[in-house]
Amino acid sequence: ELKRHSETNFELIFIVMDPGYNPKNREKIIENAEIMEIPIEIFESNIFNVVSDIKENPCYLCARMRRGYLYEYALKRGCNKIALGHHFDDIIETLLMSILYGSQIQGMLPKLKSTNHKGMELIRPLSYVKEKDIKNWAISNELDFIRCACRFTEGLDLGKEDSKRQEIKSLIKSLKKIYPNIDMNIYRSMYNVNLDTLMGYKKNGERYFYIDDYKNN
Repeated sequence: ELKRHSETNFELIFIVMDPGYNPKNREKIIENAEIMEIPIEIFESNIFNVVSDIKENPCYLCARMRRGYLYEYALKRGCNKIALGHHFDDIIETLLMSILYGSQIQGMLPKLKSTNHKGMELIRPLSYVKEKDIKNWAISNELDFIRCACRFTEGLDLGKEDSKRQEIKSLIKSLKKIYPNIDMNIYRSMYNVNLDTLMGYKKNGERYFYIDDYKNN
């Protein structure tokens, strides 16, 4: 749709990496692509096998490895960008998770340059699209998507995952009952960071502390 209405000319290929899906999940991906008339290219990796025995932060390692495989395949196909499906809710949940569980303020940019793959960029075209609208669109088009589908989540009931992200989803949902615009306020806060009031921050890998400026003034 963007290609159809954009003044900028660009080409698209649709990459699907199979990190070790079971046959049922793989077939579901193919069926969805056929319904949406998307010509997907499937390539395989063994990521699920690699991370299945990792005890500490397996999801983080899995995400990093999947990103790396996508970059490498995209480069081979002559691409200069990869577009991921993170949406509005992913972004505000990530911000709150970093604050409440990670002791840091860390967002998720709509566009950034790759540090490990020269000339490549990552874009998130759905950054302003809310999760509920995506779900409603999927339902209206009779689409049934798989979840993560890794060894850990395959045995869990949909929506019952005991995860930090589910906790944050529940927290935001409860807050919206009191403050209907709470999700948009969280999102906008990332555009209104006042560094003069923060005790420290990191820029280009270097750490800065408020006390340094305080002494200099």
